[in-house]
Amino acid sequence: MLGATPGAATLLVELGALLVVLAVLGRVAARTGLPVIPMYLLAGLVVGEGGVVDLAEARTFIEPAAQIGVVLLLLLLGLEYSGSELTVALRDNRHAGALDLLLNFTPGAVVGAAMGWGADGALLLGGITYISSSGIIAKVLDDLGNTGNRETPVVLSILVIEDLVMAFYLPLTAGLLIGGRPSAIALAIAFAVVAVVVALVVAIRFGPWVSSVLYTRSDEVLLLTIVGVTLLVAGLAEHLQASAAVGAFLVGIAFSGPIAHSARRMLVPLRDLFAALFFAYFGIQIDPADLPGVLLLATGLALATGATKVATGWWSARRAGIAPAGRLRAGTTLTIRGEFSIVIGGIAVAEGGHMELGTLAAAYVLLLAIGGPLLARFADPITRRRAARTLARPRRRATPA
Repeated sequence: MLGATPGAATLLVELGALLVVLAVLGRVAARTGLPVIPMYLLAGLVVGEGGVVDLAEARTFIEPAAQIGVVLLLLLLGLEYSGSELTVALRDNRHAGALDLLLNFTPGAVVGAAMGWGADGALLLGGITYISSSGIIAKVLDDLGNTGNRETPVVLSILVIEDLVMAFYLPLTAGLLIGGRPSAIALAIAFAVVAVVVALVVAIRFGPWVSSVLYTRSDEVLLLTIVGVTLLVAGLAEHLQASAAVGAFLVGIAFSGPIAHSARRMLVPLRDLFAALFFAYFGIQIDPADLPGVLLLATGLALATGATKVATGWWSARRAGIAPAGRLRAGTTLTIRGEFSIVIGGIAVAEGGHMELGTLAAAYVLLLAIGGPLLARFADPITRRRAARTLARPRRRATPA
């Protein structure tokens, strides 16, 4: 490129090399049948803070690209469901959302208090163990071909409820750590909740009208429109202390008809590119040298809260009338932790000075961001084989009276 600065040239080299490595790992995953997400995460761990190579220049691009990756993952996931389906799922699974909060927030809060990190440390670690990763789960559902399964709306409704809880939790936690006034904290929470409710109403009530207004036959213009609207809504949601992920998901819910069909066709390659950078960036943020000291505690916490997430998914799917195979798939999928837990860990370090808690969060999330997709991957064929054996089993004939 004529006139390119040395920094720009280095950025291109580093970014190109990272993409080539990710492409090779994708090929390995395809040939071995292993999930690709853990490989992307480990690649990021190797080239991140304290790793073998530090991509100093490329990080200026990878960080915003990772945020776009999460947004596109949730947009494509939202395109699979209508507003009416989401409404029914949220209404029917509100009890599952309450159980999810009880079972998965409590272990982190108890450990945080036992470690002597005070009430704010307990609140922070409880949030870290509670929230599943919408971004990684969206990718896992797509990779495993489970998007259209009966248990998937249950999983999505729990994720949406978790994001709604985060609309309360994040401003509350940040306000408490920096010593904000109660009125300011309450106002921030109110703004977040109103933003989510308005977006939900627009997506459900006015989705077909929005789709008809935005649709055009030009692929170029339509791509710019869809991506632009999605990033705009996601960014506004983030500014209002709500979740960019849930904002993008609701945009996907709002799109229907021809615009939804065209969006799926055009956005899948774009999503896969940016999603790969998101998973790599996740690993880049973790310094491997910090992990050994907290690994034992992180492993115990991961095992405990992995079990509680499986219990949450099993109970919720059973309540929805789903067979045991679907219950197990729902539970193992929900074990995955990710971006939100890292965000909360960052708040713990930046605002509360809890360095050890931040390191524990990184190790905990890394374990479940890698182990969760593997668990979901290996649980899926097991449940399918059991279902096949059940169908193939001959039925007993009734004995004549």
